[in-house]
Amino acid sequence: MRVITAIGAIFAGIEVLYMIMVLAGANAGNAFFVFIKSLAVPLALFFPGLFPVDNPSLAVILDFGLAAVFWLVITGIIARFAG
Repeated sequence: MRVITAIGAIFAGIEVLYMIMVLAGANAGNAFFVFIKSLAVPLALFFPGLFPVDNPSLAVILDFGLAAVFWLVITGIIARFAG
């Protein structure tokens, strides 16, 4: 159960880290940024573009923030039923 919860926390952490890096204006050519992006974008699943907004900062928060919450909720539910 703790393993499932930890996996959800790691996935959510990747989403939040990517969100912070984008909002802070990190160098998109940096290897670490590219690595985190390569993990965060697939983990965001169907959330990017789900809510079309004009503000790019709000779009990043919605797209990746909702994905982070999703991973925490889903893995929490799975862990509860597994235990």
